[in-house]
Amino acid sequence: MPKKYPDEVRERAVRMTLDRVQDYPSMWAACRELAPKLSVGPETLRKWVRQAQSDAGERTGPTSEELEEIKRLKRENRDCARQVIETI
Repeated sequence: MPKKYPDEVRERAVRMTLDRVQDYPSMWAACRELAPKLSVGPETLRKWVRQAQSDAGERTGPTSEELEEIKRLKRENRDCARQVIETI
């Protein structure tokens, strides 16, 4: 599935949110307030911010590179399983 938003939009939105989060009682409040101004959904923005924080080592969780590797390995496993089934 293609990305709905260009990387530049994501990066700008994350930067803007992180720059302004201290003005809000929570990250969710910041995302709810800023998302409509950025033409994205608040949950989408929250996920982008969390992923950016993981990528920067500020939050626990898989980085974007690790998530891509996991996707690649799952696809590889699915292909291998398919080949095994076809040879039976």
